Amino acid sequence: MSGWIPTGGGLRDEDWARRHRLLTALLAACVLALTGFGALGTGLDQSWLISVLLILPCVVAAVVLPPRRLPSIFVALGFTIACGGFVAMTEGLTESHFTFFIAVAALALYRDWAPFGVFLIFTTLHHAVFGAVVSHRTYDHDSAYAHPLLWAVLHGVAVLFAAAFQVVAWRLTEAEERRAQESLDDSQAQLSLAFDETPTPMAMLAPDGRLLRTNAAYRKWLSLPDDPAGLAVPDLPLRAVDGDNLTLFAQLTEAIEPVVVTRQFRRATDGALSWVEIHSTALRDPQGRLRLLFVHCIDVTRAREHEAELRHQVRHDSLTGVLSRSAFEHDLAALLAERPEPVCVLYLDVDRFKSINDGAGHTCGDEVLRALAARIARCVPGDALVARIGGDEFVVALPAPLDTGIRIGQAVLAAVAEPLTVADGRLQLAASVGLAVAAGAGQAEQGVLAADTAMYAAKRAGGNRLEVFNDRMRVSVQDRILAEARLRQALDGDRDATLPVWFQPIVSAADGRILGAEALVRMCTPDGEILAPGHFIAAAEETGLVVPLGEHVLISALRHLLLWQDELGYVSVNVSPRQLSEPGFVPMLAGLLARVPALAPHRLVLEITETALLGTSVDLQERLSAVKALGVRIALDDFGTGYSSLTWLQSVPADVVKLDRSFVAGLAGDVRKSSIISAVLWLARSLGMTAVAEGVEAEADRQALRHADCPAIQGYLFSRPLPAPEFDAMLRRRTVLAAV
Repeated sequence: MSGWIPTGGGLRDEDWARRHRLLTALLAACVLALTGFGALGTGLDQSWLISVLLILPCVVAAVVLPPRRLPSIFVALGFTIACGGFVAMTEGLTESHFTFFIAVAALALYRDWAPFGVFLIFTTLHHAVFGAVVSHRTYDHDSAYAHPLLWAVLHGVAVLFAAAFQVVAWRLTEAEERRAQESLDDSQAQLSLAFDETPTPMAMLAPDGRLLRTNAAYRKWLSLPDDPAGLAVPDLPLRAVDGDNLTLFAQLTEAIEPVVVTRQFRRATDGALSWVEIHSTALRDPQGRLRLLFVHCIDVTRAREHEAELRHQVRHDSLTGVLSRSAFEHDLAALLAERPEPVCVLYLDVDRFKSINDGAGHTCGDEVLRALAARIARCVPGDALVARIGGDEFVVALPAPLDTGIRIGQAVLAAVAEPLTVADGRLQLAASVGLAVAAGAGQAEQGVLAADTAMYAAKRAGGNRLEVFNDRMRVSVQDRILAEARLRQALDGDRDATLPVWFQPIVSAADGRILGAEALVRMCTPDGEILAPGHFIAAAEETGLVVPLGEHVLISALRHLLLWQDELGYVSVNVSPRQLSEPGFVPMLAGLLARVPALAPHRLVLEITETALLGTSVDLQERLSAVKALGVRIALDDFGTGYSSLTWLQSVPADVVKLDRSFVAGLAGDVRKSSIISAVLWLARSLGMTAVAEGVEAEADRQALRHADCPAIQGYLFSRPLPAPEFDAMLRRRTVLAAV
């Protein structure tokens, strides 16, 4: 049964006070209502006067007495008097008794048994006592006059029934509130657990910046006491570096939507700098006024430092610490865009750096590059851009006129030339430097290309010097750009048509029979012009396009060699230094040979110049041995023009020696050349090699080679390089000489 009876109370002070003010005001209004009713109807008689005189002290008591019980009892007593007075003024009109039921509902707002019970008791007493004493003022019918107690009980029971339903509503409301409170308590417990135990620093701040609540992580992060009551934003031991804390707090409080702000702060305790990511959410009332600011803070210092490190790694060369190629290109473009004055670009390449790597090892080479980067950086002003763009190449951009660029370039050359102590030894270095002037937005790439061209001019002039880019070099650059564009277009088209392979015969010196042929590529331009290799091979080497170009020549040579299976002994193909350095060269060659199983691999000869042997850093013995293992023969091209040619005869597994045209031209009239040719031919035969003399253009030279017992010769005396159809017709004649 106790479960069905409300306990009463439970109202918060502010809710009770609001309801009490309402009921007190209604009670005071009853005085006015009774006065108005009397004045307009029955008159302001004794019943009115007594009622008003009794209600007014109740109103005063309701206002002045301390909360909660006594003021509410006086309100209940006042409503009883008001209802009874209204009944008396209407001389017991039945409908007037309805006011008691209205008062029951009103007093239930207190949710307190004291005023509720006082009203029920005094209501019953009113009907009983006044019904017996002044029945005509209490009931308006004869039965009530005769049996006042019976009607008092009836009215009391009716009021009690009305009160009972209020009590039930009261009880149900309490149950709903209890469930809501339990749910709220559970939510608050979860919130407290999530708030207090989360490792992320969190805080709730009042609109004036006071700390209302903080979690343990926040207090530990800022070294605050367990109870930071009274602390406000200005008191926090963090100071925003780019402003003050109050300005930042104002920015957060003014935001309507959740906001994320990242700021750098300085700790007041030790001065340490920290980057903090602040997530802020403002809680506002329906009118938009700020009630609470919830923030959680993430220390992103390590992440910021990591991002800075990554940016540094992207922008700087990992070996030397100077700018990377991409960062230099970006910064140079920005520099040219923001200033109208010229910018000098210095392009530096270390002379014979490969010999340092090969002789002292790559570790020593890396040490040299780091030292060079430091020396260059010391020679240039602080606003200069210094970058390593690959290998042993450095580039510098100086916001200065040409004469300053020349002076600094000479200083860089002098700094490079200073002896360098590395790996328990001393190195004497030299460099080739190219200088160009760039001006205007969009000229960064052209400026670097011009300086690069000037650097190559310095290297061709012997190195250890500075060359300034000029108009003659500009023509060379334009030609190189045009050659590259033509070559790319040719490679993208039908290569057999755009890059036809021609053949020059290699004949027997004894009888003029065609022994083999050298495959030589040509370029057919869109307007039908045929270009010799000198117009595009250099561009192919510099851009790496020589790799697909060389593969095309090999494919075409093998196809024609298979076509001339019975008429031609072999075809020789030139291999560039860049091709020889490619790790995929031997697998590519093996794949091409596998496509023509009917062709004997020894009928393919690869011509390798001494320049290629010197210019590549790969293991030559291993690379050439792999080529030989395929059955392909190797020829030393332009023999005698390089450094220590006889050494190559011993170290390279060659099958053919091709004598350079410089030894052949004028051979018949030069006894020394004849002696050299005879010696080389004897050495080749001793090593099991055959020989081919290149560049034979005079009949007397041919006769001299024949008498020297040179087995094969090649040159314009017999034929220029011919397109495949014309060479095919020559093959059908078997020889290129009418008689020997």
